[in-house]
Amino acid sequence: MKATEARLKAALDRPPADIRLYLLFGPDEAGAMALADRLGRAMGADAERIDLDGATLRSDPARLADEATSLSLFGTARYVRVTGVGEESLAAVSALLEGERAGNPVVMIAPSLKATAKVAKLALDSPAALALACYVPGVEQLEGLATQIARDLGLRLGARVARRLAQAGGGDRAIMTREIEKLALYLDAAPERPATCEEEALDAVGADLGETEMGDVIEAVVAAKPAALGEALRRMDEAGVSPIPWLRALARRLASLAEMKSEVAAGGDVGSVMKRHRVFFKEEAGTGAALRRWSPEALVRALDEVRRAERALMAGATAGDVLASQAMLGLITRLRGAA
Repeated sequence: MKATEARLKAALDRPPADIRLYLLFGPDEAGAMALADRLGRAMGADAERIDLDGATLRSDPARLADEATSLSLFGTARYVRVTGVGEESLAAVSALLEGERAGNPVVMIAPSLKATAKVAKLALDSPAALALACYVPGVEQLEGLATQIARDLGLRLGARVARRLAQAGGGDRAIMTREIEKLALYLDAAPERPATCEEEALDAVGADLGETEMGDVIEAVVAAKPAALGEALRRMDEAGVSPIPWLRALARRLASLAEMKSEVAAGGDVGSVMKRHRVFFKEEAGTGAALRRWSPEALVRALDEVRRAERALMAGATAGDVLASQAMLGLITRLRGAA
């Protein structure tokens, strides 16, 4: 069934027995992950979480339904989280929704799927599923979200602080939340002792995610320039910027390029396609060159590698910045000649 965000949040917070699957699809992977975390909190701190991905379901379609019906090894609540979902998971989703029973809820994050995809249609048509399209919020929406998060922590944001936080997060709600939590700690704020956060506090805490450095990394990858990427990554490391925001920003740029490239491959003129997609005038030269350089297949591979790098980082116990940097340099090396 198609769900509103409010209905989906309510269901994730108190999972009903008749809903087997929560499908979160669309380009806002950060927002989808934040929603998926609500299910984990609802299941409880002792709940057993089973992590799968699209590749696993492609090779073993029965695995999802099996995990959804299995009992926890520890006698606690159990749920399944699936990341990197695409059309390869159609058979697995069908088996889950058509099975006689499924006691453990499943939440799936599918950033590459559109509403017209077979997996999405299956979930939208099923009474045993709730599906929500997740789109990257605009700056104004992020400002409102920043204000609400801050209010819950006892912070009143100054006029420009919410906008700076929204812009610095690169559309990543989790990053923005962490920055607000740091500000609340710095100002010793809490719901019972509210405090006002002005730009001075923001400057002191250093809630600046290096927009210039992030842009340089993205442009270097899109232009397939290893030397420029190496220099941009060095500056990013010096700025102390987490790789998660720029990986997500890069994923959005590659997804946009892939969509435009499909139109060009179908016979569209590069200039007309860029105009239709409202490419920012400062990015027109680089975007046009990328559309001429990259093949549709290369863009799909690049997007998949970026998302895999992000998922690996979020899994914890990784080499962090080094892992992301190696993944991007390897991406350029492998795809430069084949682009």
